[in-house]
Amino acid sequence: MVDQPNPETLKAEFIGLFNYIQRVKEEVAAISHPADEEHHFDNMAEQLTAITKATEKATNTIMECVEGNNETVEALRKLVKDNKKALKLLDSIDTNGQEIFEACSFQDITGQRVGKITKSLSYVEKRVNSIVAIWGEEAMDNVVVEAITKSEDEKLLNGPQLEGKGLSQSEIDALFD
Repeated sequence: MVDQPNPETLKAEFIGLFNYIQRVKEEVAAISHPADEEHHFDNMAEQLTAITKATEKATNTIMECVEGNNETVEALRKLVKDNKKALKLLDSIDTNGQEIFEACSFQDITGQRVGKITKSLSYVEKRVNSIVAIWGEEAMDNVVVEAITKSEDEKLLNGPQLEGKGLSQSEIDALFD
């Protein structure tokens, strides 16, 4: 015959389980309806995508400038073909340009890593949404989420803005007119 658990032990286990489920609900609610809108999954994915795009754009600009410098170096080589000191300096500029190209290869790796993080965030978001669907949105809306207190400086910081959001450069320029 199997020993029956003590009713007090069983009650304590149920209370522990209930408290654990409440804690999970609070955590899921904090993810689903954060007190700080900056921590929404959608916003995080947008921010990571913006980082990838900005990095790619900056890298392309750098590489285009280096290509332009390479063309200039080749044109100068033709002009100073008899000046060994000038040719040596042009070789140095060319070497620096190649090192810049190599350093810019980080952008592709960065994009891949940020892409993995974005996929992970999307996966967690889907799982959280599934849990919310199981428990019901009404139940999650009733869970109190503690507000995040921001410092006065943090309240002023709203940037950098995502593309199409915030003030345009012309609107900022108009403030100084």
